[in-house]
Amino acid sequence: MEKILNYINGQLREPVSGQWLDNVNPAVGKVYSLIADSDERDVQQAVEAAEIAFPIWSTTAAEERSRIMVRMADLIAQNLEKLALAETIDNGKAITLSRTIDIPRAESNMRFFGTAIMHWSSEAHVMEDKAINYTNRKPIGVVGCISPWNLPLYLFTWKIAPALAAGNCVVAKPSEITPITAFLFSQLCMEAGLPPGVLNIVHGLGPKAGEAIIRHPKIKAISFTGGTKTGEHIARIAGPMFKKLSLELGGKNPNIVFADCDFEKMMRNTIRSSFANQGQICLCGSRILVERSLEKKFTEVFVEIVSGMKVGAPLDEKTKSGAMVGEAHMNKVLEYIELARQEGGKILCGGNRVHLDGENSGGYYIQPTVISGLGPNCRTNTEEIFGPVVTVQSFETEEEALQLANATEYGLACSLWTSDLNRAHRMAAKIESGIVWVNCWLLRDLRTPFGGVKNSGIGREGGWEALRFFTEAQNVCVDLS
Repeated sequence: MEKILNYINGQLREPVSGQWLDNVNPAVGKVYSLIADSDERDVQQAVEAAEIAFPIWSTTAAEERSRIMVRMADLIAQNLEKLALAETIDNGKAITLSRTIDIPRAESNMRFFGTAIMHWSSEAHVMEDKAINYTNRKPIGVVGCISPWNLPLYLFTWKIAPALAAGNCVVAKPSEITPITAFLFSQLCMEAGLPPGVLNIVHGLGPKAGEAIIRHPKIKAISFTGGTKTGEHIARIAGPMFKKLSLELGGKNPNIVFADCDFEKMMRNTIRSSFANQGQICLCGSRILVERSLEKKFTEVFVEIVSGMKVGAPLDEKTKSGAMVGEAHMNKVLEYIELARQEGGKILCGGNRVHLDGENSGGYYIQPTVISGLGPNCRTNTEEIFGPVVTVQSFETEEEALQLANATEYGLACSLWTSDLNRAHRMAAKIESGIVWVNCWLLRDLRTPFGGVKNSGIGREGGWEALRFFTEAQNVCVDLS
């Protein structure tokens, strides 16, 4: 059985404890590999390696850092099929999604920041004939990056790429639920010629390996994507240690549909935004708000399409909805569906576990589920479910739509569907979210800031925002008098 090893100081290493965790294929419900069960000793080794590498990497010319990172991007592209297959087996998502979204985006992350560092510039402020001020942007040092299970390599590279480009050395922990592509990526780092200690990947549990990263005094910044409760825990620990924090947390995103929208385009994208990756994307629109005059037509068409979605084995090219990431998460989502029934919701389609035939009979599958009849304050409409479950609510006016859209503690993303651009601008200005998509969904420009408001996190990732986070600004004032 394959062992998923740590990557420390340029080498693949077994955990100091000698202990291993089971890694389950969610499509079949069986263990297929073993994960290093790391602890503070492995993290200490990683930090020591990063500290040794930092003086050299931080002063390496931007051209050389760029060359290595572009080489890493090239290797991801060359290994697309291998990485996509590994991602699907590990995560349960459809192979078509891994092949067309996850792995290409991981390549783009490395290439984007690898080339962006070549265009990094500082600011200068001239005080007439008195002085000139300029800004230095210095790498922080050793930083920690902790990534989630839903888009494993996609979000792992989204964090480490700007950190490396800016000249930092990284101690990273991928999710213990989906570690395989980070392990394969460590092998590509060795092939690309990344110097030892620049990137260190420690596998294991959050309460052990993750906790050791956020508590380590030599790690100066933490970039984390995951649940809001975990983000609160990290902030309580890292805040008093004066670490820089970037926390991309949960979402309960509204999809606002006005009657004057392009109905067919809206419907195609609403299906995607509701059920892509089995709804296991923080940007999925889990609350669909429909103008009342369109509600009947929308619901009939939407339910008909969702009812016909194929739930199947992730490696089947025809599968649209694959396996949930694990048994515990599947049970959590099923509990929320039962809660919706208790709260008075009507299950319009789906709502049950799916049992496939053959080797996939023990896998973790749920029917795409649509629920109506629930008020804005019920738990089903306010708590993040993170699964193939959406609710439908109706509204009469812009004001009511805004009230419903903002009626949660989250504020990550929103989709707005209307042909009235004046309305779109009015609404966007009042929607409490870090991202508003108008007549589209998940249309991402990597130059733009990414992040949420309220309980969806603090800080921004993407573009110059990410490079700014992973650097410290220093003002230099030169007297010219």
